[in-house]
Amino acid sequence: MDLLKDLFTTDVGLMSATGIAFMLGMGVFFISYFRRHMREDAAKAVRDTGR
Repeated sequence: MDLLKDLFTTDVGLMSATGIAFMLGMGVFFISYFRRHMREDAAKAVRDTGR
């Protein structure tokens, strides 16, 4: 329990929590970005080859 208290009450803990949240958000963004562009590229390839 002391770890969670330190994470959300100290300056270093808050910076760590902010960094963790930022990295998780960046991961979600990149996954959605790459999936969207892979779908668009696949649709374009199908459209260009006529299949």
